[in-house]
Amino acid sequence: MQNVAIDCADAYGPARFWSRVTGRPLHPQDRPGHREARVMPAEEPVLHFNQVPEARTGKNRIHLCLRPETSRDQEVDRLLGPGATFVADHRNPDGSLWAVLADPEGNEFCVLRSESDRAAMNS
Repeated sequence: MQNVAIDCADAYGPARFWSRVTGRPLHPQDRPGHREARVMPAEEPVLHFNQVPEARTGKNRIHLCLRPETSRDQEVDRLLGPGATFVADHRNPDGSLWAVLADPEGNEFCVLRSESDRAAMNS
Protein backbone atom coordinates (compact mmCIF):
# COMPACT_ATOMS: atom_id res chain seq x y z
CA MET A 1 0.00 0.00 0.00
CA GLN A 2 1.35 3.43 -0.91
CA ASN A 3 -0.85 5.80 1.07
CA VAL A 4 -4.05 6.35 3.01
CA ALA A 5 -5.96 9.28 1.47
CA ILE A 6 -7.95 11.57 3.76
CA ASP A 7 -10.32 14.18 2.31
CA CYS A 8 -10.44 17.51 4.13
CA ALA A 9 -11.30 21.18 3.68
CA ASP A 10 -7.71 22.31 4.41
CA ALA A 11 -5.00 19.77 3.57
CA TYR A 12 -2.17 21.39 5.53
CA GLY A 13 -3.96 21.80 8.90
CA PRO A 14 -4.93 18.14 9.40
CA ALA A 15 -1.57 17.00 8.02
CA ARG A 16 0.18 19.18 10.59
CA PHE A 17 -2.04 17.71 13.35
CA TRP A 18 -1.27 14.13 12.26
CA SER A 19 2.43 14.95 11.99
CA ARG A 20 2.33 15.91 15.68
CA VAL A 21 0.27 12.82 16.57
CA THR A 22 2.59 10.37 14.83
CA GLY A 23 5.86 12.22 15.44
CA ARG A 24 6.60 11.96 11.72
CA PRO A 25 7.51 14.88 9.44
CA LEU A 26 5.44 16.52 6.77
CA HIS A 27 6.77 16.19 3.24
CA PRO A 28 9.37 18.99 2.88
CA GLN A 29 7.53 20.59 -0.06
CA ASP A 30 4.14 20.87 1.71
CA ARG A 31 3.05 24.36 2.77
CA PRO A 32 -0.11 26.09 4.08
CA GLY A 33 -2.55 26.68 1.23
CA HIS A 34 -1.43 23.67 -0.80
CA ARG A 35 -4.26 21.38 -1.97
CA GLU A 36 -2.33 18.30 -0.83
CA ALA A 37 -0.10 17.54 2.15
CA ARG A 38 1.63 14.36 3.28
CA VAL A 39 2.84 12.90 6.57
CA MET A 40 5.84 10.69 5.93
CA PRO A 41 5.89 7.66 8.28
CA ALA A 42 9.07 5.61 8.54
CA GLU A 43 7.52 2.34 7.36
CA GLU A 44 3.76 2.63 7.21
CA PRO A 45 1.86 4.05 4.25
CA VAL A 46 1.99 7.81 3.72
CA LEU A 47 -0.95 9.77 5.15
CA HIS A 48 -2.06 11.80 2.13
CA PHE A 49 -4.44 14.73 2.80
CA ASN A 50 -6.52 15.98 -0.15
CA GLN A 51 -8.40 19.27 -0.14
CA VAL A 52 -11.97 18.72 -1.38
CA PRO A 53 -14.82 21.22 -1.84
CA GLU A 54 -17.53 19.28 -0.01
CA ALA A 55 -17.86 19.06 3.78
CA ARG A 56 -17.66 15.78 5.66
CA THR A 57 -21.06 14.18 6.18
CA GLY A 58 -21.76 11.23 8.43
CA LYS A 59 -19.37 8.75 9.97
CA ASN A 60 -15.97 7.91 8.44
CA ARG A 61 -16.06 4.72 6.40
CA ILE A 62 -12.38 4.16 7.15
CA HIS A 63 -10.38 5.41 10.11
CA LEU A 64 -6.96 5.16 11.71
CA CYS A 65 -6.34 3.16 14.88
CA LEU A 66 -3.39 4.15 17.04
CA ARG A 67 -1.61 1.76 19.41
CA PRO A 68 0.50 4.05 21.61
CA GLU A 69 3.79 3.24 23.27
CA THR A 70 2.55 4.89 26.48
CA SER A 71 -0.72 3.87 28.10
CA ARG A 72 -3.92 4.40 26.16
CA ASP A 73 -5.21 6.93 28.69
CA GLN A 74 -1.95 8.94 28.62
CA GLU A 75 -2.12 8.99 24.82
CA VAL A 76 -5.73 10.22 24.87
CA ASP A 77 -4.68 13.07 27.19
CA ARG A 78 -1.69 13.90 24.96
CA LEU A 79 -3.79 14.02 21.78
CA LEU A 80 -6.30 16.44 23.24
CA GLY A 81 -3.47 19.01 23.48
CA PRO A 82 -2.79 19.52 19.74
CA GLY A 83 -6.48 19.72 18.85
CA ALA A 84 -8.17 16.32 19.02
CA THR A 85 -11.68 16.17 20.46
CA PHE A 86 -13.13 13.36 22.53
CA VAL A 87 -15.99 11.60 20.68
CA ALA A 88 -16.84 8.36 22.50
CA ASP A 89 -15.55 6.31 25.39
CA HIS A 90 -15.59 2.56 24.76
CA ARG A 91 -13.11 1.83 27.56
CA ASN A 92 -14.17 -0.74 30.15
CA PRO A 93 -13.29 -0.53 33.86
CA ASP A 94 -11.01 -3.57 33.38
CA GLY A 95 -8.87 -1.54 30.93
CA SER A 96 -10.07 -3.19 27.74
CA LEU A 97 -11.32 -1.62 24.51
CA TRP A 98 -10.66 1.87 23.10
CA ALA A 99 -11.46 5.58 23.01
CA VAL A 100 -12.69 7.43 19.91
CA LEU A 101 -11.31 10.89 19.17
CA ALA A 102 -11.57 13.21 16.16
CA ASP A 103 -8.95 15.32 14.42
CA PRO A 104 -9.54 19.06 13.92
CA GLU A 105 -11.72 18.40 10.83
CA GLY A 106 -13.87 15.82 12.61
CA ASN A 107 -12.27 12.67 11.15
CA GLU A 108 -12.64 10.03 13.83
CA PHE A 109 -9.85 7.72 14.98
CA CYS A 110 -9.38 5.17 17.76
CA VAL A 111 -6.80 4.99 20.51
CA LEU A 112 -6.24 1.35 21.41
CA ARG A 113 -4.60 -0.17 24.46
CA SER A 114 -0.81 -0.14 24.37
CA GLU A 115 1.15 -3.40 24.54
CA SER A 116 1.98 -2.60 28.18
CA ASP A 117 -1.74 -2.01 28.93
CA ARG A 118 -2.53 -5.38 27.35
CA ALA A 119 0.26 -7.17 29.23
CA ALA A 120 -0.85 -5.69 32.57
CA MET A 121 -4.42 -6.84 31.94
CA ASN A 122 -3.28 -10.40 31.18
CA SER A 123 -1.02 -10.75 34.22
